[in-house]
Amino acid sequence: MTTRARRSIGRRRAAASAVPAACLRRGPGGAALPLAGLRAAATWAVLTLGAIPSPAGAQEALRIAEGSVARSQVVALGRDLVVEGEASMDVAAVNGDARIHGRVGGSVIVLGGDVLLEAPARVEGDVFVLGGELHAAPGTTIGGRSVAYPSVGEAWLTLLEGPSLGLPASSPVVLAAKLALVAAWLALTLALLASGGEQVLATSRSVRDEPGRAFVTGLTGILAIFLTALLVSALSAAVVGLPLLALVGFFALLLKLWGMVAVFHALGEALGRRLLRRRLLPLNAASLGLLVLGAVKLLPWIGTFAWWTATFVGVGAALLTKFGRREPWLLLAPDASSA
Repeated sequence: MTTRARRSIGRRRAAASAVPAACLRRGPGGAALPLAGLRAAATWAVLTLGAIPSPAGAQEALRIAEGSVARSQVVALGRDLVVEGEASMDVAAVNGDARIHGRVGGSVIVLGGDVLLEAPARVEGDVFVLGGELHAAPGTTIGGRSVAYPSVGEAWLTLLEGPSLGLPASSPVVLAAKLALVAAWLALTLALLASGGEQVLATSRSVRDEPGRAFVTGLTGILAIFLTALLVSALSAAVVGLPLLALVGFFALLLKLWGMVAVFHALGEALGRRLLRRRLLPLNAASLGLLVLGAVKLLPWIGTFAWWTATFVGVGAALLTKFGRREPWLLLAPDASSA
């Protein structure tokens, strides 16, 4: 265990306190039990909202004391989680560390923090850490898989912006990679406009008419897809989880590719009307928008911000228009009694 981790866990351990009495009920024998109303749906909602960082040390640790039993899911939002007793189901910490000394009957999920397993800790399920490290002392037991992604920020940036290879933004290798990506985007733009031009133009109109709504929808959609992938990989068995994870990844990729081509067209069409004072052909407009965003992409920081924004808007427009089809995602069968 690193010195930083020891200091962090030690400092938060000193500040740990029991769960407030208003949030507990007493079971047989006087053991403190968290309220049973916290179900999987609530856990999902808390994890989604918990992606927003909160000030470190703003809240004391959520603690399951020795001799206590938590019979439902436990989520620590913006604080540390300390399990000295027993948690019968999954436990999660968002933007905080988790210290396990007792038993967890489910899995341990930590987003934006470290996991410390102290003997004789026992986790029956998996241990999944995103944006932190896993430290397991001798004498601890993990019944399932253990996965840790310490550099979540760099991994997420690479996923959205392409390979950086750890080189400076002005490096010829990075510039060449970005130019290659622009060329690939151009080939994709040609293919999509040739095969589904009307649907792409419908998505482009959504970008033009309601960019703010598309941005919010895209941001929410990407966050939901990202967390879905995390939960699938952490909670599902390998036989089931891998196909589901591949399906989620394919859907996210399709949303980005389709939405970005629509953004290229919307941007190029707007520039053509304002600068050239004429309406461009769809392929010309999309190519112009791609060239402008491609040039911006070469700028450090500004290019990253611009492409993130374009990604959110494009994904949101693709979701709002159902890939340009302008129909609900779920169609209910007509009621036979009303026929």
